[in-house]
Amino acid sequence: MCWALFQDRFIRWTFVPSVAFAEKDAGPAPDYAKVTAWVARPDLALDPSRYTPPGITPGDYPRAATFYIPPTTYLSKERWNGPVADADAKARTILFAKSQASAFNEMGPVWAPYYRQATLGAFLATDDPRSAQALDLAYADVARAFDAFLAEQPLDRPIILVGHSQGSLLLLRLLREKVRGTDLFSRIVAAYAIGWPISTTADLPALSLPACKAPTAHGCLVAWQSFAEPADPRLLTAYFDATTGYAGLPRKGTAMLCTNPLTGKAGGSAPASANLGALVPDKDYATASLKKGFVGATCTPGGVLSIGALPEGFGSYVLPGNNYHVFDVALFWANLRADARRRTAAMSAR
Repeated sequence: MCWALFQDRFIRWTFVPSVAFAEKDAGPAPDYAKVTAWVARPDLALDPSRYTPPGITPGDYPRAATFYIPPTTYLSKERWNGPVADADAKARTILFAKSQASAFNEMGPVWAPYYRQATLGAFLATDDPRSAQALDLAYADVARAFDAFLAEQPLDRPIILVGHSQGSLLLLRLLREKVRGTDLFSRIVAAYAIGWPISTTADLPALSLPACKAPTAHGCLVAWQSFAEPADPRLLTAYFDATTGYAGLPRKGTAMLCTNPLTGKAGGSAPASANLGALVPDKDYATASLKKGFVGATCTPGGVLSIGALPEGFGSYVLPGNNYHVFDVALFWANLRADARRRTAAMSAR
């Protein structure tokens, strides 16, 4: 009972920085002309995005190029943005690139930048102006990396955009500032803004892409947030309800966008038998295996993705409320791979 009453305050105390925001504390800006500024790119010798579990191989020719924005891996409260050189954050970023970005390597090369991330605590103090400053700095890095990525792509190559958590928040800003109203719009296969709440009425109308309503739809947006039962998304909905959407409308009382990763459609339910393979780690994804039929998926009326009873193999990193945020992609790895293949093929057929 004590934890239920004070967990929000305790989490804020643990992760929210008490120092002033200062860009210099985040270290030098990454130079995206150098391969060392990237966790994944085609000419990188050790690229975790090329990982595949047994029985799966990366694509042998580019049908599309993927730009992937990693999630929050800097957890310290010492500063508002993490230096790219931070060893712990870098190691976690590599693991996420291995377990998330790898789902898209069948389509072609994956590009993923290191960037000066806003620390985890910035998302627990959203009413603090220092949080906004930290996110602006993170976005400035990602925007420069995106420009560098685009400069390396043929002008007719389809583009897949992928983010998770903070990466998805920054991806949504890229859509508004770098995609909407440009020629690039027609090249977007899909934007996968996974692990971030998007209001279907307060956000979607102001984004450059509509929600993906069919498994072969392209030029559209995919999003979900995974919870096991009994689900308690209180921390998520508290943030959601307190904020204003990109369309200038309050998010409170609106539904979150939920794409069912097992069907590729917005909303609905699918049994575990529809799961083509979850990427289940043996130990921190040093090795992993695909397990078919691992979990089902149901979009709730509020827009949260329910995966049913607590699955085995992921317990160490489950967040409060049975939030499987860390594993939003891994739980549906093979379905996401098939989703990207299907949407890219449909776009090419057009």
